[in-house]
Amino acid sequence: MPLQEVLMLARSRQQGVPIILKHPAAAVSAVSTFLTGFRGQTMYAVKANPCPDLLRTLWESGLRSFDVASIHEIRNVRSLLPYANLNFMNPIKSEQAIREAFTSHNVRCFSFDTATELRKILRVTGQDVAVTKTLTLCLRIQVESSHARLNMSRKFGATAGEAVTLLKAARMQAQILGICFHVGSQSMDPDAHRQGLIKADNIALEAGVKIDWMSVGGGFPVPYPGMNPPPPIHYFDVIHSTIAELPRLREAQLWCEPGRALSAEYNSIVARVEAVKKNSAYINNGLYGDLHDPARYNWPVDATLLCDLTDPGDLGDFSLYGPTCDDDDFIRGPIRLPKKIAPGDAIWFRNVGAYGTALRTKFNGCHVEDEEYFVTG
Repeated sequence: MPLQEVLMLARSRQQGVPIILKHPAAAVSAVSTFLTGFRGQTMYAVKANPCPDLLRTLWESGLRSFDVASIHEIRNVRSLLPYANLNFMNPIKSEQAIREAFTSHNVRCFSFDTATELRKILRVTGQDVAVTKTLTLCLRIQVESSHARLNMSRKFGATAGEAVTLLKAARMQAQILGICFHVGSQSMDPDAHRQGLIKADNIALEAGVKIDWMSVGGGFPVPYPGMNPPPPIHYFDVIHSTIAELPRLREAQLWCEPGRALSAEYNSIVARVEAVKKNSAYINNGLYGDLHDPARYNWPVDATLLCDLTDPGDLGDFSLYGPTCDDDDFIRGPIRLPKKIAPGDAIWFRNVGAYGTALRTKFNGCHVEDEEYFVTG
């Protein structure tokens, strides 16, 4: 259904449940950007949005590899896409999850960042060299995350000194040995990937081992309101030119792990206005629904009141409250909306496909159900 028709239908269907609009063409375009511009393998970070229809769209668009972070994601993707290449990129995993992934779901790539995790992976998958030599072991290293809107450098990643020892130990066991890192979510400067690659090359050089697999992780940004990052091709160019300069990495297979970059534009939502108090609008979606990023991180949102798309009238600065009784269910704003906003009106939020769907909860009894519409074009 064309967008304008969907928006008018959504406006008329406001009955208290959230309305989700799905935009497959946006996901197809995003995949094409990576598959044609990135000189390596692209795997989708499922945690960003695990919706089955999105996963199918990515697969049908030519994507074959997926970054899975839990046994639940592995089960879901494997049941939906039985021939997908699954890579277990969470550096900390339970023994049960490793065993099921290896024996039941044909997962052969495992990330780690400590000696304990490496020993766990080898123990669970079997000490027999004929078995362990089928593994791809990928060491996650710690890199700088200052260019990113969301820091990803505190929880995971071996230091340079730790990494040298770990690479030497893993090289003896792995059929394919890799290094991976994450520069942080919404990384606004391609130089962050360059610095990560240089650090990985220095570590490999000091360890004196061959690196077969190099993942630059995710962090590729989306142009949200107020955020104007360089286009993806600038990131790709920096990554490609840097790899070509590095003696230990230039022959390695190159990978990336976009999540937000492939899913942000897949979903938009229509929320109903329940009440207006001065410059605060109360809506039926929020922090515990599909508006996680603007509520938690105060990121700007692209919001349009559907009462009159052609003549919105005078605009004012608004904040938004979600439907729960939690004071944190709040988007500070300022969000530019018509001053004539009133209960029963509908607000359309674009580009909320990353993380909102994945983090949606039933807190306070909200989001027990919703309505979904697919947008053509």
